Amino acid sequence: MPEIELVVFDIGETILRDDRVWAEWADWLHVTPTVFSAVLGSVISDRKDLRLAFEIIKPGFDFAVERAAKDATGLNSRRSPEDLYPDAAPCIEHLAELGYRVALAGNQPISIEAMLGELALPVEFVASSERWGVAKPSPGFFARIVEEAGISAERIAYVGDRLDNDVLPARQAGMFSVFIRRGPWGYVQAAWPEVDQADARIESLGELADVLAARM
Repeated sequence: MPEIELVVFDIGETILRDDRVWAEWADWLHVTPTVFSAVLGSVISDRKDLRLAFEIIKPGFDFAVERAAKDATGLNSRRSPEDLYPDAAPCIEHLAELGYRVALAGNQPISIEAMLGELALPVEFVASSERWGVAKPSPGFFARIVEEAGISAERIAYVGDRLDNDVLPARQAGMFSVFIRRGPWGYVQAAWPEVDQADARIESLGELADVLAARM
């Protein structure tokens, strides 16, 4: 079994909490965060696209138009270091100390790269789908990770909170796939039968180093 050399983390709900993002959208749609969360959970359970949640709350919702309008008001879901999960930085730093290469790559706006870069984490690269021009679950996204890493897919572990966007596509690309049960998708999808296809399952990033060590 090839040794894992690079560990790549998804960003939203894997290392960064999305609470503020959803709260801002709820406010924009004139509903409470509780209502928005309930609708979003239903959409995830039904295996539908995220954007359906917005359309249910506001029929005829045009995501691109509404996002541009929201951004123009300053409600643009800017991320900050405070959004980082408490176990994220310690995990990344520990993996680096153990000799793993580490990277961050997810479906995010390009602005996330500068924010994460300011944290001075020991990562080789931070990549957004906007800059790459390809988003998960496209095989092209995972092929780009391989290209950036300069190693074979079987030497890469990808950690994410979504089976559909992260874990299964990464596994199909030949990577070691790690599912973390947190965030809206993580909790709902943990009950899906496909969860058994993940190479590993964790409840927190604090478990990751042991999972990788056990694989050797």
